[in-house]
Amino acid sequence: MQILVDSLREKGKIYKKMQEVVPKELGIRNKIKIYKATDMTGYFTAIIAVSQKSRVLMKDVRKYEEIYSKLTVHFDHNFKHKLIFIDAPLCSKAKEAFKTQGWKIQ
Repeated sequence: MQILVDSLREKGKIYKKMQEVVPKELGIRNKIKIYKATDMTGYFTAIIAVSQKSRVLMKDVRKYEEIYSKLTVHFDHNFKHKLIFIDAPLCSKAKEAFKTQGWKIQ
């Protein structure tokens, strides 16, 4: 989590509260890290950290969008921002799909 906070701080994003969400709470079996963060102005941000060896494809975009929808239902509110940290090669079509759905890729 410290690496995540440091990389966000370099980009000028400071959060006053960061809460890790266990994927099992959402009924997800993927090995990803999910965070709910509150910035200094009070807006909520959904952060997903992905670390995998294979390329992130279009099917993964749909999977992460489903995870985001489960996250909004679990906390019973929408998030102002959606960030995704990807530590894997990213398909160009998947990158465009993430951007059109409002994700910020780090």
